[in-house]
Amino acid sequence: MSTGGGPGKRRAPVRLKRARRRKPSSTRWLERQLNDPYVRAAREAGYRSRAAYKLIGLAETADILKPGHRVVDLGAAPGGWSQVAAARVGRRGRVVAVDTSEMEPIEGVVVLTVDACSTGALDEIRAALGGAADLVMSDMAAPTTGHAPTDRLRVSALCETALDLAEPLLAPGGCFLAKLRQGGDSDLQVRLRQAFARVRNAKPPASRSDSAETYVLATGYRGRPPAQPARVPAGYSR
Repeated sequence: MSTGGGPGKRRAPVRLKRARRRKPSSTRWLERQLNDPYVRAAREAGYRSRAAYKLIGLAETADILKPGHRVVDLGAAPGGWSQVAAARVGRRGRVVAVDTSEMEPIEGVVVLTVDACSTGALDEIRAALGGAADLVMSDMAAPTTGHAPTDRLRVSALCETALDLAEPLLAPGGCFLAKLRQGGDSDLQVRLRQAFARVRNAKPPASRSDSAETYVLATGYRGRPPAQPARVPAGYSR
């Protein structure tokens, strides 16, 4: 499986004929998928989702996936990010994929079907890692409502939950990567800057231009601040 690259040369756009039983919105979605170069590239490279190229793009701007690293992938299903991480950390590294949904096995990845916020989950993740994590990452996204402020709050809550889980797992100097929405959460940014040496927002090339998503990348973990209870948002999807 390739661990880099991306879309090749452009192809003629696909146009679908309107089907009687298919809604116009469904037709538009199908056309977007068929014409998305990252969807096509992921299929050809054997990645489980186009999101794999988001992580590849982010990793190319920061040295966050090194051979031998221990990585936790929160909300990992269907596994695109875990595939990229496993290929980059190699056999000396360890990738633990955590999700409430069952996943097909991935070579080089320990898959835990567990709610990471449940009692005992952190101990289970630690045991699977075999040591402190060098990177905790999350591509979790809450179902959208179409109301931008509400959607921003939902994604921020998921990011904060991921951070609550990351802090007791990370080694000093470790990294945290998670999805946000543009506009972000100022309180969350303050918290990140207190816990990490450097914090920046990034939008990888594979992130659709019409999407409000962005990613926060925090590096140089200083240590865990005073304990805060994890907030469990109402449902999430990859």
